[in-house]
Amino acid sequence: MPRTRKKKIPITNTDKASSSSTPTSSRTVIRRFHVLLKKQRQLKNASSANAEVLGEIEHEIDELGGLAAYQRMSSIGQGNDRGGGSEKVLIQWLIHMELRKREAKGKLRLLEVGALKPDNYRTCMSWIDTTPMDLRSRHPSIVEQDFLLMDEDENRGKWDIISLSLVVNFVPDPRDRGRMLCLAHSMLTPDGLLFLALPLPCVENSRYLTFDKLQSLMDVLGFTEVQRKWKNGGKMAYWLYRKSEGDHKTLHEYRKKTVCRQGDRNNFAILLP
Repeated sequence: MPRTRKKKIPITNTDKASSSSTPTSSRTVIRRFHVLLKKQRQLKNASSANAEVLGEIEHEIDELGGLAAYQRMSSIGQGNDRGGGSEKVLIQWLIHMELRKREAKGKLRLLEVGALKPDNYRTCMSWIDTTPMDLRSRHPSIVEQDFLLMDEDENRGKWDIISLSLVVNFVPDPRDRGRMLCLAHSMLTPDGLLFLALPLPCVENSRYLTFDKLQSLMDVLGFTEVQRKWKNGGKMAYWLYRKSEGDHKTLHEYRKKTVCRQGDRNNFAILLP
């Protein structure tokens, strides 16, 4: 008798993400979601948008499960069986800086943007006061809020630490990515800290961004690098910056795309508004 094959059910069609999904399938959903969101934003901003194409894109986003599916896949990737979340890197750096020993000054106020779990910093509750937030809250303790729509005046100089872990790369518009960094600088206290985590290919294999260009952009915005971490062949890159004074005279140099490298590369870019 001929062997019959079971039809495989795509991970993107499941309503419940579990730890059985593979890292590869999770990354596939996330990457496809990024592509669709970018196309959706471009069509909505176009003067003569193709309604049929836009409808197809939005239909595929719905078929993938929308933002909820992206969050489930990302949450699985942060599980302890996958090495845990990026908060481990930040906590290690803060401890190394001896910020755990500042009881007299009160707890550090941390704004965790893009939080998929409410308790990422539960081991640091004695010295870090965390406010987790996300576009779509998955828990009552996570504030449902778009960082780009936060009141800048109300939050100016409010936060000791802002975490943008796998957040900037999720924003479809390159100028909104830059605006996100500008807002973070405004909302940090003097000498406040910005934790930035990106997929390594966003910088290592981008047509418009290199490590040196990212560093110069952050310098212009007023961020001094304190720590950085990545490894060749790895998937993630991490930075810790301290708020400082920027050189706003050269902001115009980062308001348009400039090709840094040729070849088969991705189009990830950060532009200043």
